Amino acid sequence: MHRSKQYVIDDLSIKESWRLFKIMAEIVDGFETLSDIGPAVSIFGSARVPQDHPLYQQTEHLSKLLTHAGYSVITGGGPGLMEAGNKGCFEAGGESIGLHIHLPFEQHSNPYLKIKSDYNYFFIRKVMFIKYALAYIAMPGGYGTLDELSEALVLIQTRRIKPFPIILMGTEFWSGLVDWIKARMVKDGFCNEEDLNLFYITDSPEEAVAHIKKHVII
Repeated sequence: MHRSKQYVIDDLSIKESWRLFKIMAEIVDGFETLSDIGPAVSIFGSARVPQDHPLYQQTEHLSKLLTHAGYSVITGGGPGLMEAGNKGCFEAGGESIGLHIHLPFEQHSNPYLKIKSDYNYFFIRKVMFIKYALAYIAMPGGYGTLDELSEALVLIQTRRIKPFPIILMGTEFWSGLVDWIKARMVKDGFCNEEDLNLFYITDSPEEAVAHIKKHVII
């Protein structure tokens, strides 16, 4: 017996409607889990960086400096530079937070989390990163890092959120992208030149923390 096309469409609509309750539940759970955290900085970066890599060590050092400055540290809660960010904060006695995403290929959470919040939906996770961070630090990374960086830049550029410090760590890594933004997006009129002031580039963890402290009072 064949089900009618209309019946199949209606059945899919019902499933999509019920998904809204899962989305709402995930948002509520995120708010409840993170509502009491202290002033925090979100660190993004590649999950593929091993522990003996200089970038891992730099991120760990940066996170310790942030913790000593009075900030909690939020990462994606996974391996690589996320782990380094959580580890530095955790070992410095700070509030180490991981917003862990469930993926089709298993991405394990790292062992340096004092607070863990789980997500099935990337867009909800990005809301939490924005809502509970006073600053963003983008270490070298892949599409995920670019996604988080672009989200914050767009929201600040369109004045949907109040401006906050966005720091790109690694002049060599980010210079190609910045040069392309200048040569193509700004030159072709797709971006204003002042939009380049929405982010700050440095190689120094100490300078990054100083920049945040200059613009964020806790």
